[in-house]
Amino acid sequence: MDYLTNLNAEQLEAVTHIDGPVLVLAGAGSGKTRVVTSRIIHLIKSGISPSHILGLTFTNKAAQEMKERVNRLTQSQVWISTFHSLGVRLLRESIGVLGYKRDFAIYDEDDSEKLLKNCLSEFSEKEKKGDVKAIRSLISKVKNNLITPDYADTDSLPLPFQDKFTAIYERYVLRCKECNAVDFDDLLYLPVRLFHEFPEVLEHYQQRFRYLLIDEYQDTNQAQYTLVNSLVEKTQNLFVVGDPDQSIYSWRGANISNILHFERDYPGAKVIRLEQNYRSRSNILEAANHLITNNSQRYEKNLWSKLGEGARIKRFSGYDEQEEARFVARKLRFHHEQHGIPYNQMVVFYRTNAQSRPLEDQLLSVKLPYTIVGGISFYQRKEIKDILAFLRLVHSNADYIAFARTINIPKRGIGDATLDKLATHSMLEGFPILDYVKALVGKQALRHPLKLPAKVMEGLANFSQMIEKFKLIAASQPLKDLVVSIIEDSHYLDFLALEEKDSYEERKENLDELIAKSIEWELNAESPTLEGFLEELSLKSSLDEAVGEKERINLMTIHNGKGLEFTVTFLVGMEEDLFPHANSRESESAVEEERRLCYVGMTRAKEYLYLTSSQMRYMWGTQRFQRPSRFLLEIGPQYLERVSMF
Repeated sequence: MDYLTNLNAEQLEAVTHIDGPVLVLAGAGSGKTRVVTSRIIHLIKSGISPSHILGLTFTNKAAQEMKERVNRLTQSQVWISTFHSLGVRLLRESIGVLGYKRDFAIYDEDDSEKLLKNCLSEFSEKEKKGDVKAIRSLISKVKNNLITPDYADTDSLPLPFQDKFTAIYERYVLRCKECNAVDFDDLLYLPVRLFHEFPEVLEHYQQRFRYLLIDEYQDTNQAQYTLVNSLVEKTQNLFVVGDPDQSIYSWRGANISNILHFERDYPGAKVIRLEQNYRSRSNILEAANHLITNNSQRYEKNLWSKLGEGARIKRFSGYDEQEEARFVARKLRFHHEQHGIPYNQMVVFYRTNAQSRPLEDQLLSVKLPYTIVGGISFYQRKEIKDILAFLRLVHSNADYIAFARTINIPKRGIGDATLDKLATHSMLEGFPILDYVKALVGKQALRHPLKLPAKVMEGLANFSQMIEKFKLIAASQPLKDLVVSIIEDSHYLDFLALEEKDSYEERKENLDELIAKSIEWELNAESPTLEGFLEELSLKSSLDEAVGEKERINLMTIHNGKGLEFTVTFLVGMEEDLFPHANSRESESAVEEERRLCYVGMTRAKEYLYLTSSQMRYMWGTQRFQRPSRFLLEIGPQYLERVSMF
């Protein structure tokens, strides 16, 4: 029973409770992931089949760590994944009843916007910059909130598109289906549809998953809530861990009511509070407790620690953002040189990405190493997306977005007008885009023939032959050989040398890294397939990438810091209209979320916490006098120590 040793009384109670609904209110640093993992192990040790257990988290990294620990201690394979990975698995198995093929492509934000732009061309209105993003954002909200487009609040859209939103939405959904593709929101929305429209499919998965465990339940949206609710409808064996005080993602659909109303949704649920913190010193925790009691939307709890009182929180006010940045840089160097704290154990949190500029300027000038966390992910870089688009087209003849992205690599003189014609005629023929091109260049009899210039036809023929060659390699050779062949046979490096001269070497290194990734993946995957490779990369996010591995100071928004911890922590820009943000002025619930965000930032700190602000700051193009954040007053002076530059 080693997995039960070193658990405190509340953790032990949570781990050993087996049947019925359980809500574990797990404060910051209270060992919640360990509790979820230990409970899975306990279920298996209690005789429950691993195949009847489903664990859900919000990051691939957390899911992988939990899987490895469960496997190490039980020699069992348990389905532990993110919600979106679960959605992919459900759809791969059962999407056929919704009229899709199981080899569907998964479109990321960029792919979705390109397809939507293509749809908008069918409407008379010409879109301006930002229109596509606004419409795509509303489509995402409609799917995640499980509402029909007719009931969507279209006030956020430009006027010409407000009355046409339903038609645009329906056209976009149809085009996705024609491309045999789903977008990221569909990975939650379509499983809910599947369960609602096909009760026999739902019953199959209810029988399969008898025990559900969910980490970070406060971050669930309506689609995730409904999906879980359907799965546990009969057994009620739902074990959720979360903290309303750390609910900070309403802007991406998270609904704090899901955790606050748990006892209403599951009458008789057992509620267990984890209040002992294993991360931070008492002074930091007491200050955070003092701050968060100003919120009304919460469960009462009080974090405490056995790690000792520790240093008081340092409070610094600079004349402007440059002086604030100089102070931060000076203290970072001080803790590194005087206390021997590695730079990767230090973080500077800010409310918005724009605040990083003066900090970066200062760190560069004094030669302190840093990294921006949560910037452009490796898999979102142009050259990586280009090669992945080739791979997607090798996998699926219907992927129009991949076709449009790769057809002019290298240049073949096929413009947007020709692409639109190809898309339209392939739909009229009822052919996937690549099949239509093959039929066209092969001079097959078509109901809707398309006349194109000889040079364009030659380019299409060359492209089609190249993709066929790649398909043969994919069927018979390792994934690495396919990736290398795509880079070489498409003359992609020559293309890069012409199009991206200034960044050629860096982009070439990224392609080498992709080749290395394909080798590593094929060695480690349970069943290495092109479909599996594309699926894994489509579900990766920048936040799954390692934080703090290199000897560099971490700079990031507080939203990106959730789940992390650092020995030295700075929260900069503690000013009204910056933190809390100006967008929260008119809404008390929005201010409460800003306060939770501050609470999350504070509770990342293990030993040293700094709260800094500026008296003057350039905002919205002008220098403004800044008032200190209300959160500084709410923390209480007994926990703060004012400090100067020197």
